Amino acid sequence: MKKKKLFMVSLGCSKNQVDSEVMLGRLKEYEMTNDSSEADAIIVNTCGFIDAAKQESINTVLSLHGGRKEGSKLVMAGCLSERYKDELQKELKEVDIFTGVADYAKIDELIDGGKAKFTEGTFLIDEEERVVINSNYHAYVKLAEGCNQVCSFCAIPSFKGKLFSRSEDSILKEIASLNKKGYFDLSLVAQDSSSYMRDKGVKGGLASLVKKIDAIDGDFYARVLYLYPSTVDDELINTIANAKKFVNYFDMPIQHISDKMLRIMKRGAGKVKTVELLSKMRAVPDSFVRTSVIVGHPGESDEDFAEMLSFIEEFDFDAVSVFEYSDEEGTAAYEMTDKMDKKIVTKRLKAIEKAIQKKGVKKAKVAVGKSFEAVFEGVSDEHEYLLKAKKKIWAPEIDGEILINESEVENPEVGKLYKMTAMDAAKERVVARIDSLA
Repeated sequence: MKKKKLFMVSLGCSKNQVDSEVMLGRLKEYEMTNDSSEADAIIVNTCGFIDAAKQESINTVLSLHGGRKEGSKLVMAGCLSERYKDELQKELKEVDIFTGVADYAKIDELIDGGKAKFTEGTFLIDEEERVVINSNYHAYVKLAEGCNQVCSFCAIPSFKGKLFSRSEDSILKEIASLNKKGYFDLSLVAQDSSSYMRDKGVKGGLASLVKKIDAIDGDFYARVLYLYPSTVDDELINTIANAKKFVNYFDMPIQHISDKMLRIMKRGAGKVKTVELLSKMRAVPDSFVRTSVIVGHPGESDEDFAEMLSFIEEFDFDAVSVFEYSDEEGTAAYEMTDKMDKKIVTKRLKAIEKAIQKKGVKKAKVAVGKSFEAVFEGVSDEHEYLLKAKKKIWAPEIDGEILINESEVENPEVGKLYKMTAMDAAKERVVARIDSLA
C-alpha cells in the first residue's frame, strides 16, 4: 500500500520545534515530503509571540492552502492557533483542523478524526518518541513549559499557562536516548530555564539537573538557553562552569539595562544585579555570553535608550539579539498610553544593530590565528565554493556560522566535530581552515 505523504512547517522558537518533532513521532505511517502540493496532510505549527511571527504563521497557512492537492488535510497547530482559537476558526475557512498547544501527542487521532481539538492546559514532552529535524547531531531538550514571570511585553503565559517542570528522570532518560541515537550536541530549553523546578517548590533545580546530566555516561556536550536574571545565582553559574559535559555558554536575555525600564518591564531584577550576573558569566574561562534587548517599549526615553546603547557598546557580549517592541493584546504594556512613534523605534533599532555589527567585526578580527573546535555543516548559503561550520560552544542558528575555504581533511563529514584554525575575517564572520578530527 502506498504511504501517505506529510508536509510540515515548524515556525517560531526551538521549543516549538520539539513539539513538532513529537508530532512527527506520532505520524510515522506518513512519508515526509518537501513538496506540499503532493502531501496528504499539511501541518503548520504556528508562533503567536509577536506581530511579525503571527503574520508569518497566517501567510504560511494561506500560501500552503493555495497550492495543496484536493482531499488533503491542512492542520493549524500551536501558539497562534491557541491564542486566537475563536477568531481563527471563524475567519480561516481554508484550514481543515485547528488545534492548540495541548494535543501534539494526539495529532494522529486529530488528522484521522478530521475535527478541531483544544484540550485544556499545555503539552510537555515526557517519554514520547520524537523525530529530530534540521540536524544529524544536535537536538533540543525541553525542560519545562509555561512561565511564572510577569514581563509587561510578553503574552506567552496567557496561552501557555504557569510554569510546569518536567521530571529530572524524564529529561535524563531522553538525553541518554538521544546520545545513543548519535546526537552529541544538546541545547536545554524552556521559557525560563533558570526557574526549572520552582513550580515544585525547589530552588536550585537547574543546578541540580546540570550536575545529574554531567554524571550521565556518553560522549556529548550541552548548553542551557534562556536564563532569567531574577532566577540566576552564583551556584548556577559555578555549576555550569564546573560541569565537564557543559560548554560555558550563558544566554540571559536582559531586555533593557535602565533601572526605570526594568521596573516598567517587570523584569524582577535591577541594573546592579543584572550587570553583576553578566560580569560573573563573562569571568568564567572560555565563556560565551549572549543576551537580547527590546527597543521602543512604552516609556523608553532618549536617556533610557542611550543608557542601553552605551551598555551594549561597552560590555563584552559575544552575541546580542535586538527586537522592536510589539504591542500585544493581553499584556500590561498593551494598556500603557505612552506608546512610541514607529520612526523613533526603527531609528533606535538601527543604532543597536550598528553597535552589534561593529562588535561582531571586532570579535572576528581578534579570533584570527586562534584554534577552536567546530561541527562541519556542509556547503554555505553564502557561496557554493565556501563551506560552513558551527563552533562547538555556539547554539545552532542564532550564533552565526564559521566560513571554511580550505581543509587539511579530505571530504569532511557533515555532523562531525573538527579542529579548525581561524585564518581570516570577513566582516563579522571568521574564515577558517579544517585541520583535523577533534
